[in-house]
Amino acid sequence: MEKRVAITGAGIAGLSAAIALKNIGIEAVVFESAPVLKPLGAGLALAANAVKAFDYLGIAKEVVRNGKVLPSFTIYDQQGKVITKNESLQLNEKYGTSNLTIHRADLHKVLLSKLDKSSIQLNKKAVDYVKNGDEVSIRFQDGTSYETDYLIVADGIHSPLRKKLLPDSLPRFAGYTCWRAIIENVEPGVVEASETWGTDGRFGIVPLANNKIYWFACLNSTQDNEVYKNYTIEDLRLHFKDFHGSIPAILKKTRNENLIWNDIIDIKPIHQYAFDNILFIGDAAHATTPNMGQGASQAIEDAAFLLSEIKKTSDFTVAFKRFEERRLERTHYITNTSWKIGRAAQIENKVLAAIRNMVFRLIPDGLNERQFKLLYNVSFDN
Repeated sequence: MEKRVAITGAGIAGLSAAIALKNIGIEAVVFESAPVLKPLGAGLALAANAVKAFDYLGIAKEVVRNGKVLPSFTIYDQQGKVITKNESLQLNEKYGTSNLTIHRADLHKVLLSKLDKSSIQLNKKAVDYVKNGDEVSIRFQDGTSYETDYLIVADGIHSPLRKKLLPDSLPRFAGYTCWRAIIENVEPGVVEASETWGTDGRFGIVPLANNKIYWFACLNSTQDNEVYKNYTIEDLRLHFKDFHGSIPAILKKTRNENLIWNDIIDIKPIHQYAFDNILFIGDAAHATTPNMGQGASQAIEDAAFLLSEIKKTSDFTVAFKRFEERRLERTHYITNTSWKIGRAAQIENKVLAAIRNMVFRLIPDGLNERQFKLLYNVSFDN
């Protein structure tokens, strides 16, 4: 009998999982809460492990064509002195694939192009579920329901279904807030990706394809800070006016309508992703802060690991459990490490910041290499 699979959430995790299932002949139904598919956010970093996962799903070449391969990533202090630098092209050669950036909307277009439009139902926010024997009945906000054999939950960090199963798994505030935008690249043109860690804030610059750049600015804050909620681009220009290099020029070129603002949040690691015939993936399972560029990458990995396990058994409940066993340690490590990096990057005390910068400059290449190996040297068919 053909398996019925439903996915809640048409973001990167949900669409990637639907593509994974399509690879083995299963047309999942994807339910999306939004009335129209409008990708939220701006630019995305896709690390080498994400590209490997897309390769496993059979769509890496098209994703790479729509992205931009980065030559390097550098962290500077507020005056422009290098704290640490990674040569991405050398890593690409070593691990056989690319680190790249991509506009979120461009990635969504690629993912959507691989699925039948009729399999995606919009304006269907899943708010509850009921187990009926071996079936799951998904309850939607509009009062309708849908019966399925298996449910993959990919509806993000605020997932109502996760909160039902794990009521304590609430989003946690990281202690800082963030503005983002995509603009035309400034003259003579930003080439590398970078972050500037200043005691007055943090500023990131990421080149995208088609002569665009994605930038972000983070400031320590209380949650839902009314002052920062109403910040304009002029406020940001004044705040970052003494930062080095092209940062003032980038802000000068940005308009208020370009700005996206939100507090940075994640989920404290949970210890179960599989609940019989229900599986949580992506931000619904392991939302992380963006400090390692691994949020989207781990969602894409989820789809590849899920495909790997489903290939081994016709019992999806078993595949879901094996998926959980393979994913918990890795996603917990990334969530916890990213949290710590964010706290270090947001240090405001000048003495502590100087010590931090000195420590980062003294980190031996071998230690950095071990971290890259841990992140990028991933295999799905184990």
